[in-house]
Amino acid sequence: MSKVIYVNDTNKLETYQYNIEEDTIIYHFSINSSSKVEINLLKEGVTLYYYYNNINYDDNRLDIQVNHFASNTHSELFNHGVNIHSNKLTYTVTGCVPKTSSKCICNQENQIINMTNGKSMICPNLLIDNYDVDSNHSAYIGKFRDEAMFYLMSRGISKENSYRLLLNGFLLNTDSIEYEKISDFIEEIKKI
Repeated sequence: MSKVIYVNDTNKLETYQYNIEEDTIIYHFSINSSSKVEINLLKEGVTLYYYYNNINYDDNRLDIQVNHFASNTHSELFNHGVNIHSNKLTYTVTGCVPKTSSKCICNQENQIINMTNGKSMICPNLLIDNYDVDSNHSAYIGKFRDEAMFYLMSRGISKENSYRLLLNGFLLNTDSIEYEKISDFIEEIKKI
């Protein structure tokens, strides 16, 4: 059984540090705020799943670094943001595996949806100093695919409801969320 942590940001800048010694899932929900996150995987064999979901109205950023300080550690980062206005949203996501840590898995998926002409940037970094590591990253900045909207609308779903379904699927991207713990975030999605 994994330890589960919920984080809700609505302040301008928040800083978090986690020292992980057991399997952990972190659900981080941010409304128009910047976050600086450092996660240290300290015990051999631990797994981290980190879900960052962001609704952005001003210039904001996410800076996150995951340090694999033990062998056989596993990190999966899913960073999803929706940039509402023509502003800057920047993700700097860094996975570090030192020479002393082997057989690690260090993965990250980063996506920002621009609702208008936002100026978004994703900087995925993998600082790997060991050959026995499986590490991947992805970065996508853009809009929802036209094909997805067309598919939903061809099934009789209105354009507004199609967009709402895509937003919910994008920002609430896992089945195991306890929705009562993120009620403010869900209400904010409805305002978009």
